[in-house]
Amino acid sequence: MNKTLHLLSVPLTLTLLAGCTSHDGVKPLYVTERVVHDTDDPAIWVNSANPAESLVIGTDKNEDGALYVFDLKGQIIHDKTVKGLKRPNNVDVAYGLSLGDITVDIAVTTERMTHSLRIFTLPHMKPVDNGGIPVFAGQTGPEYRDLMGIALYKAPTGAIYAIVGRKNGPTDGTYLWQYLLEDDGKGQVKATLVRKFGHFSGRKEIEAIAVDNELGFVYYSDEQVGVRKYYADPQKGNEELALFATEGFKDDHEGISIYKTSDSTGYILVSDQSANRFKVYSREGTAENPHAHSLIADIKTSTNQSDGSDVVSIPLNADFKHGLFVAMSDDKTFQYYRWEDIAGRTLSVNE
Repeated sequence: MNKTLHLLSVPLTLTLLAGCTSHDGVKPLYVTERVVHDTDDPAIWVNSANPAESLVIGTDKNEDGALYVFDLKGQIIHDKTVKGLKRPNNVDVAYGLSLGDITVDIAVTTERMTHSLRIFTLPHMKPVDNGGIPVFAGQTGPEYRDLMGIALYKAPTGAIYAIVGRKNGPTDGTYLWQYLLEDDGKGQVKATLVRKFGHFSGRKEIEAIAVDNELGFVYYSDEQVGVRKYYADPQKGNEELALFATEGFKDDHEGISIYKTSDSTGYILVSDQSANRFKVYSREGTAENPHAHSLIADIKTSTNQSDGSDVVSIPLNADFKHGLFVAMSDDKTFQYYRWEDIAGRTLSVNE
């Protein structure tokens, strides 16, 4: 998943070392209240006017599912939570979508049982999707329309795209579909298909997707194989730029999060789901090859079977001075971690 808010970005410098956590792993500062059915994927929305009032949006994956909204202590905000969704799987947020005479931030979730995207304004969580936007139209393969992952890409032009995955799909390089999100002329969102891309091994499925807005890349987990990297801009073609994180995983590759120390540096965190660990890779690659993402650290956390995750590097409040990492756990909760605890040592920052 991808969250970008240039207005609030501040320079952070950190040294992250392998083996810097305790034997028992990193502990969360807060654990959210439990949802009813099955947590799956979180997204962090940063409130530009007051970062301390930022929100975490999380899916409750069930045929009677919901998008839960939590505050920064993990308490459910009931009047913002959206219930009655048909198996919402993953969720992402984007900033600054033009709808008529206004500009809104949005949360977009994949509704698996209706084969549709559901789109809500932030922070009010009001629907702006005419009841749902069908995707993967015309696909007839088994589970080819059963929506899973989503990441939102905001291009330098201001255009916002949804990159969508599914439970199963072809191995001919068209597993992911990318849609342009824009006003339908009536203050609601419409989606226009702009490309089909993405290699799939056929081993299991593709769920976790993340976009790096500043560098213009999209990453996704080809489960039990590795993380694949492409250009996020549909005009730049469908060449696979990298396949990394191919070794050392116990079973599935899952959630992907990008912690940014500048517009071009930082860390890519990938959930080693069955090991209850997160592997950390270089965001910028090397001087010789920006697509060479080497392993930096392997961090044990308190999550169990963590699927989706998200991170921001923006200071939010006294609890999360250097950013917030949120990860799903299979006890119907999401866990909130301070970035300095994930990093395992004191940060050097511009206070």
